[in-house]
Amino acid sequence: MEPVQPIQYKDGRLALIDQRRLPLELVTVECETYEDVAKAIEDMAVRGAPAIGIAAAYGVAMGAKALATGATFSRPGVPGGTSGAAATELFLGALEGIGERLKRTRPTAVNLFWAVDRMMRVATAQASRGPMGISVALFEEAKAIADEDVAMNRRLGDFGQALVPDTATVLTHCNAGALATGGFGTALGVVRAAVAAGKQVQVLADETRPLLQGARLTAWELSQEGIPVTLITDSMAGHMMQQKRVDVVIVGADRIAANGDTANKIGTYSLAVLAKEHGLPFYIAAPSSTIDLSLADGKGIVIEERRAEEVTRIGQTVIAPPGVKVANPAFDVTPARLITAIITDRGVVKPPYHDNLRALFGAR
Repeated sequence: MEPVQPIQYKDGRLALIDQRRLPLELVTVECETYEDVAKAIEDMAVRGAPAIGIAAAYGVAMGAKALATGATFSRPGVPGGTSGAAATELFLGALEGIGERLKRTRPTAVNLFWAVDRMMRVATAQASRGPMGISVALFEEAKAIADEDVAMNRRLGDFGQALVPDTATVLTHCNAGALATGGFGTALGVVRAAVAAGKQVQVLADETRPLLQGARLTAWELSQEGIPVTLITDSMAGHMMQQKRVDVVIVGADRIAANGDTANKIGTYSLAVLAKEHGLPFYIAAPSSTIDLSLADGKGIVIEERRAEEVTRIGQTVIAPPGVKVANPAFDVTPARLITAIITDRGVVKPPYHDNLRALFGAR
């Protein structure tokens, strides 16, 4: 089976597979406005760094279309609104506000900011076409971002599968599959590519508390495609390594700093420490859009703190005493020294990351 397609734009609507409802229901959230897209990102109907970047790109395009076809742009003191270059100037200013709204949805994944900034550069470059022409160009760019993401993930999958033994058990965390991207996957893209190459691969999927993306999403994706998967609780990973039931750890990423420090779903750092202790390779799989050379190291990565209810409940079932104090950081940062290699669409990057990441991505 082909991987699921989590994001599709058609007939003026952005259809997002509602990842909150999986695995019990396969339904979509239909977004008609950029604000709908923003809320879908905030509420994690769509999640995964590449996927929210794609969704945000379409959100910018949808906002531009609404602006271009909506009310006349007006400037204080100018009766009857404006036209021509003045209208375009006001349009771009309003579009900038839409972009900032989308950027505020989640702070850690750099793909979100990368995509919105790329869309804004296109809007500025197309200013001579006026608001409607800019709108058309932005939809073309959003589709290009989505298509490029799938292509990047397939390339990194090909690079990464060469690191996977012919017979292997891969431990992964959270969901770095088709659902988290434009439709192929990063960590799971490596698994898919290894399977396609004829390798005998099975997956151990951490449940990934508190929102259980490993249990709900990774296990579902792999089961849909017939790739052998075994679900374990997060606290079982060390035992599985000790019992020699893991050959390699592969996870995704939400932001990779210039020195190789990597932010990913909370619990990733613990896996990296365990892998180091047990002599196992620990790989990060991520597309170019996840590399952030503007940050010297992981200390500059903003860690999103999410609602207490995500920890005190599973679904609608309360599992903790009322009023208990909760810490809920959504991500942690794995130091570069614990990472064996970073698998990208441009090749496999090995230490020293500060030099090798810049050599590969510095000219972007």
